[in-house]
Amino acid sequence: METSATTARIAVIGVGNAFRHDDGVGWAVVDRLAQRRKRLPLSHSVRFTCTDGDPMRLISAWEDVRLAIVVDAACARPARPGRVQRLRVGGDTPQPPRGGTSSHGFALDDTVRLAHALDRLPGDLLVYGVEAADISLGLGLSPQVAAAVGPLVQRIEQDIAHCVPGSDHRLGIFKS
Repeated sequence: METSATTARIAVIGVGNAFRHDDGVGWAVVDRLAQRRKRLPLSHSVRFTCTDGDPMRLISAWEDVRLAIVVDAACARPARPGRVQRLRVGGDTPQPPRGGTSSHGFALDDTVRLAHALDRLPGDLLVYGVEAADISLGLGLSPQVAAAVGPLVQRIEQDIAHCVPGSDHRLGIFKS
C-alpha cells in the first residue's frame, strides 16, 4: 500500500510481513491511519507506505520528507508483547543504538548508517518498535500486539500534529 503526495513532508512507514502474525503490526498501524484519512479531511502532506524492510525500499520511502515515522515489530528478551519502544534519530545522532531488534533479516541501525552515508536520512526519524509475541507463519496479530495498535495510532497522530503547523491532533487536520 502506498499513498503518495508529491509534496509529502511526512512519511509513515510500516515495516513487516502481514503473513507472519505480529510481524504485520507496522502494516496494521499504517492501514488504520490510512483508513482514518479516508474518513476525515486530512492534510496531503502525509504519505503512507508499507514495506518488507529492504534497506533501499525503506530509504526510498523516507527520502525527501521532513519527518519519517517507522513502525516495526521488535524482538526483545525478556519479551513483553505489545510494549512499544520509541526512538528518535536526528541529524546529530545518525546511528541508533547497536543491536538489531527488528524481526527481519536487516538491522535498522545498518539501514540508518547507509542512509546517513548516502545523505538520504529524513529531517527527523522516529522509530516505533512493538514487541512481538509470535512471528511464525500465519495471519493475525496476537492479542497483546493488537491491543497496542490503537494507542500507537493515536501517538503517531500526535507526532504528525506536532510537525504540521496549524493542525489538531488527528493526522494533520488543518484548522481554518
